[in-house]
Amino acid sequence: MRILVVEDDIDLNRQLVTALVDAGYVADKAHDGEEGHFLGDTEPYDAIILDLGLPVLDGVSVLEKWRRAGKKTPVLILTARDRWSDKVAGFDAGADDYVTKPFHMEEVLARVRALLRRSAGHATSELTCGPVVLDTANAKVTVNGSAIKLTSLEFRLLAYLMHHNGKVVSRTELVEHLYDQDFDRDSNTVEVFVGRLRKKLGVDVLHTIRGMGYSMTEMGNAG
Repeated sequence: MRILVVEDDIDLNRQLVTALVDAGYVADKAHDGEEGHFLGDTEPYDAIILDLGLPVLDGVSVLEKWRRAGKKTPVLILTARDRWSDKVAGFDAGADDYVTKPFHMEEVLARVRALLRRSAGHATSELTCGPVVLDTANAKVTVNGSAIKLTSLEFRLLAYLMHHNGKVVSRTELVEHLYDQDFDRDSNTVEVFVGRLRKKLGVDVLHTIRGMGYSMTEMGNAG
């Protein structure tokens, strides 16, 4: 899952990006509203963390532009302001949730997880597909109750497919959501990681849909 952090405080931006990467996400960053708007407008993010008090273009204006353009990406706004009117302005502009500074990083991560779950139609932090269970809160994967070890990229691949359980995800879409903007993307490598992931899971839930992509589907329900 790929997240954009738009925050002008360089230290806080770095802390957020580090926490997201450590939690198993891919994270891009922007330090002003103009750059943030451009990235959010041109790159396919799964969620965006957006500060309201940005230079060049403020966060509310950025969010309004995205929503007017039809962007539906879930947005968590950050604000140092404690006035209720600022929070209302953020929600009216199209925000999905907010956190007031100073905050605990775990709260931000929990709210990001909740945004991702809701946007994909999941009610709990545990995503399941047959015997495979992915605990998004603890970044753990079990198969038939036994924990399995995955590399960070294998985990991101599984997490994206599990969030879109039952849907066919193209190779191109996977590449766009598994790597950050600076990565030299090669869609052919996805096949390699899918193969490795299949072996580690050891159960028939990850299917190749010829000419279309991949799908996580319970055994016996593959298309």
